[in-house]
Amino acid sequence: MATEIITVAVNTPAHSKLKEFFVDQLQDIFWAEKKLIKSLEKLKDSATTIRLKESFKDHLKETRQHVERLEEVFALINEKADEKKCKAMAGIIDEGDDIISETDKGSAQRDVGLIFAAQKAEHYEIATYGGLATLARTLGYIQVADILEKTLLEEKQADEMLTYIAENGINFAASQEPED
Repeated sequence: MATEIITVAVNTPAHSKLKEFFVDQLQDIFWAEKKLIKSLEKLKDSATTIRLKESFKDHLKETRQHVERLEEVFALINEKADEKKCKAMAGIIDEGDDIISETDKGSAQRDVGLIFAAQKAEHYEIATYGGLATLARTLGYIQVADILEKTLLEEKQADEMLTYIAENGINFAASQEPED
């Protein structure tokens, strides 16, 4: 039996629990995006292959735009653009730092690890932006949902590019590196 999904636009009160949660999650991803700007610089500088360095450089440029979009979103919903520490992203960034310190500079193994770290961040962002876009629509913030969905698409494309880079050389190169 097929299940039908019904989408209902809700006229949510301006001070509802849902809006409170929505703003809280915006503050969380706002902090995360700002922190990722610094982290992507470090990943780019630590990458071995030119292709991976370029991917990080390109996504760094996009991430700066994501911060600007979030500032626009806060303005559109008449909220101050505040940030709240994102514990999940802080942990993912710490893992990335560990990968850099625990792998050999210039190795394909390091690039594999950097891709893993970056994809963990991308997957967190994909989940967050997808959820935020859905909540924005429920709250009646159609323009905000469109902005969030644009960022969601870019996060998915970044994830796909990282997979492509891994599958087209880096994973194989790492498999050929001898153990210590």
